[in-house]
Amino acid sequence: MDDPKALLSAENHSMQPSPDRRALPRFDMRLFAAIKFCSQLRGEVLAETQNVSARGVFFYLDRAVPKGGQLDVVLTFPSHVTLTEPMRVRFSARVVRIEKRFGDVRGPNSRVGIAATIEKYEFLRSASSGDTSDAT
Repeated sequence: MDDPKALLSAENHSMQPSPDRRALPRFDMRLFAAIKFCSQLRGEVLAETQNVSARGVFFYLDRAVPKGGQLDVVLTFPSHVTLTEPMRVRFSARVVRIEKRFGDVRGPNSRVGIAATIEKYEFLRSASSGDTSDAT
C-alpha cells in the first residue's frame, strides 16, 4: 500500500483494533505542575505529570476533581526538552477522565489519576521579568 491515507482509513483499522486512539503522541514526562482549580475546589496544589501531549496532560492528585472541571496548570519545560532555556507554560484544561484511587483511599498515599484536555495555553516569560505572557 503506497497511499498513506489508505493506511489510516476506517477499513484498515477494522482488521486490528488499536490500543491507543490518541490524535497526537504523548510523551512520558515527569514535570512539576502547579494546578489551580477553577471551581468550588479552591487553592493551588503541586503535582507531577506522567505524560504530556500538545492537546492533553495526565497527572496524579491527592484529591478527586469533577469530570468536566476546569483547571489552570503551569508547567516548566526543562532546557533538554526546549533545546534552549527552560520555558514556563500556563494552560487552561478541562478534566476528561478520572482514574480510580491508588493506595489507601483515606491515607496520605492515595492518588487520583487525572486526564485533562488542553483548551488554550500561553508561554510565560521568566519570573525575573514579571508574569507577562505570550498568549497562543
